[in-house]
Amino acid sequence: MKLWQKNNTNTAGLVEQFTVGRDKEFDLLLAKYDIIGSIAHVTMLGEAGIMSNEEAQLAVDGLRQILKLEEEGKFIIEEGIEDVHSQVEKMLTEMIGEAGKKIHSGRSRNDQVATDIKLYLKAELLEIKELVIVLFNILIEKSEANKHKLFPGYTHLQAAMPSSAGLWLSAYAEGLIDDLELLYAAYQLANKNPLGSGAGYGSSFQLNRKRTTELLQFKSLHWNSIYAQMSRGKTERFVGMGLAALGATISRFSMDCCLYMNDQFRFISLPDAWTTGSSLMPHKKNPDVFELLRAKANRLQSIPNELALMLTNLPSGYHRDVQLTKEILFPAIQEIKLCLIVIIEAVKVMEVNEGLLDDKKYDLLFSVEALNNLVNEGVPFRDAYQMIGNQIQEGTFYFEREALNHTHEGSIGNLCLDQIKNQMKETLLRFG
Repeated sequence: MKLWQKNNTNTAGLVEQFTVGRDKEFDLLLAKYDIIGSIAHVTMLGEAGIMSNEEAQLAVDGLRQILKLEEEGKFIIEEGIEDVHSQVEKMLTEMIGEAGKKIHSGRSRNDQVATDIKLYLKAELLEIKELVIVLFNILIEKSEANKHKLFPGYTHLQAAMPSSAGLWLSAYAEGLIDDLELLYAAYQLANKNPLGSGAGYGSSFQLNRKRTTELLQFKSLHWNSIYAQMSRGKTERFVGMGLAALGATISRFSMDCCLYMNDQFRFISLPDAWTTGSSLMPHKKNPDVFELLRAKANRLQSIPNELALMLTNLPSGYHRDVQLTKEILFPAIQEIKLCLIVIIEAVKVMEVNEGLLDDKKYDLLFSVEALNNLVNEGVPFRDAYQMIGNQIQEGTFYFEREALNHTHEGSIGNLCLDQIKNQMKETLLRFG
């Protein structure tokens, strides 16, 4: 029996299989939040007089027992039960009797699942934020430890100017701050309460939506009951944008690492245990970890597009289409967390090689340094450019490598790591 089913009506098996899809699988991820949402809703129903105080307390106690089962990993959705909401109500009714049948008063499954998803996304975004902080701190530490190790800097994949391991690593650390800004925007949208909007048009019960907002620790509520439903899908899309931004950073860093581990570069190395071999070539040490990070992170960048296409041209109100957002977004959340865990460990064991710019093939990296020295001596920039260019063409160019002197903010001699760390602190404070 389903929550919406009337007597003597049955849904065709094929239709049921098609419409339910993978929902039960994802409902288990939402079970904790469904129970927490029900506790808040029932508490409010008791306070509002829609349930008696005794019934409400009985229901809350029963729901807490079910929550304990979920926390112990003993909660399941039984065969023949449509979804997590039905399972919770069934278990509660078996525990406490008729009072269990009253907990859906003033709710629709529409606002119930919207609330579950918001609570789930809030929790997951905070977990992702914590992993980003760990990665950020490791990049900053590695940057400080390797700030004197010079790298070639590239434009158009051609050797361009002197860079450093410290400058490279802290670039990605600062990039994570911008990614967190997008995740924060998504968190803000997830931090609004849709509970009490019903199927999108409110309820004739005298609900206290501010009370459930307080109990569930949402920052605010979705005031308009129609928009509360329209935020379903939009919230997921914002989260997807945050994941995609983070995916882009991970992918680009991973591509750098694949390149820099190449025999022609040899800027960085990983321990043998972090590389894989070849079934044919005994010498191979492949950067499979970074290659898979690159691929997985690139897939994550498709998430906003998938969600946008799914939600395109939907009119106002609830539509079953939004059920599929879970199939797109929930696995992506687990994927980004795994990627972050792996890249954190990879950066920890990464070694930066020294003396890279001693090789004569990097002589021309210092052409701009020589040019700037001439300008500092009073030679007009364009004349200095021509002089250095002629030396390069004639094969007479030479520059003493030890003469590097970069001091401005964000240069190889002044990484501004403290300022980057302060910027990260300011962003984290916004999460509260």
